[in-house]
Amino acid sequence: MAAHQEPASSGGGPPRRPRVLLAASGSVAAIKFDGLCRSVAEWADVRAVATASALHLIDEASFPDGVPLYTDDDEWSRWRRVGDEVLHIELRRWADALVIAPLSANTLAKVAGGLCDNLLTCVVRAWDYSKPVYIAPDMNTFMWDNPFTARQLAVLRELGMSIVQPVTKRLACGDYGSGAMAEPSEICKTLMLFFGPQHL
Repeated sequence: MAAHQEPASSGGGPPRRPRVLLAASGSVAAIKFDGLCRSVAEWADVRAVATASALHLIDEASFPDGVPLYTDDDEWSRWRRVGDEVLHIELRRWADALVIAPLSANTLAKVAGGLCDNLLTCVVRAWDYSKPVYIAPDMNTFMWDNPFTARQLAVLRELGMSIVQPVTKRLACGDYGSGAMAEPSEICKTLMLFFGPQHL
């Protein structure tokens, strides 16, 4: 992960607000995604990406004003001819940091394998790893404890991604164990610490 630095200013003025790309994949903690976006938007410019599965759990009607939410449909509908913007490239250029919260077991496996079959995984595949990526896994305890998970997380660590560790609690399926996504407040705090104390 890159060392802390102030977002560049334009025209020699004061530092601009950080630009944070928040992404949600299809895990039950996606029900908290709008709250995470709202919290980060208090001190940063935010754009959001959601996979098709995540959209089943996100209440778009309550999504915070001023935070655009991009989906796979946006990736394809914006491009018509050579020279048009490619959304996953534009988002990669725009953002100072990427946060995937929640990161499902499925998207973890895709990212670790280099797959890029939706807007989110295309952003990750194109990412500039001199800029930070934070991941907040969310999955059942049996999935979290599976050997594949450790192997795939090791790949992401090698790329420089930082893991916001899951917590132990009663899970959506009724089981009690580790694997639940960290609270949005903890994810937001981790981001704020990277960008500096002026946002605390």
